[in-house]
Amino acid sequence: MFRASSWPKALTLLAIAAASLAAAFFQPGQEAEGETGARQGVNPALSSGTTEVRAVDPATIAVAQLPPQGQDVLRLIYQGGPFRYDKDGTVFFNRERLLPGHPRGYYREYTVPTPGLSHRGARRIVCGGAQPSLPETCYYTSDHYASFRRILQ
Repeated sequence: MFRASSWPKALTLLAIAAASLAAAFFQPGQEAEGETGARQGVNPALSSGTTEVRAVDPATIAVAQLPPQGQDVLRLIYQGGPFRYDKDGTVFFNRERLLPGHPRGYYREYTVPTPGLSHRGARRIVCGGAQPSLPETCYYTSDHYASFRRILQ
């Protein structure tokens, strides 16, 4: 067990270990998939050959990364509908408590159709806010509420 006085040293060691691990897997000058000309991890503002490790937040997803059906549903949310399923727009209770805590009625759920399925499937968008058609934040789940990714807009 750590004593309070040893925490700064432990955190420093943890930061060094994380930096070493990142350096072991990071290869400067290697282009990332989909990047055109820009070198991944190299900041042109830094001197030549100096690398910068960029964190990618796996808990977020850009609108453009959503499946096309998810992009369509998000557009419908901001338009206020109409939605394909009766359950769309109903209150999501956040029973899993994976989303930030808010009063009942804050979150609403919407089905993201999965091609080839005859039922609603597992994909959903859950949005929170005072007005359903003007959500403050939205989340995407592809695994029926087992995990969520905040949609970056």
